[in-house]
Amino acid sequence: MSRLLKGLTVLTFVIVGTIGLALLILSMLLGELIDFADGLLSGTTLGAGFTVFGAVGVISTSLGHGLGTTLAFSSIAGIAFLFIVNLFVKRLRDTEDGVRTTVVGMQGLSTTEITTARGEVALDDPLELERRLAWSLEPIPADTRIVVVEQSGSRVRVEPAVYPQPDA
Repeated sequence: MSRLLKGLTVLTFVIVGTIGLALLILSMLLGELIDFADGLLSGTTLGAGFTVFGAVGVISTSLGHGLGTTLAFSSIAGIAFLFIVNLFVKRLRDTEDGVRTTVVGMQGLSTTEITTARGEVALDDPLELERRLAWSLEPIPADTRIVVVEQSGSRVRVEPAVYPQPDA
């Protein structure tokens, strides 16, 4: 492998690994931006898989392996790590404290602005001691009464609460 080709190969793996790391960090900070196949293809698992794919590619290339061998090692390691991270994430979800109950239908207050990607709510239930991460199909301003319409793990999708108008 020529030095130029080797340098471009390493650069490509570094870019893929960096994109994976950025996706992993964003998923940890903002919640799952991507979630398909019951979490198998989530932001966390894809970010971890791409990060490992890039890291193994850089190491394999640096050790002098050919492009085919490097791609094979990287792909196997990335896919294996994707499945391993998925197992750990599922296990963590299953061990959340408290009794699993649905919060669909509960009302509360938006503590931050809620967008399609993120927000935070405090629910009106004595067992809801912590705020929950939330999202909405339409923006909801802070300090708005809300109702939970969907639950995904500990995150909730909310809508503004609508109260019937008294007859005049």
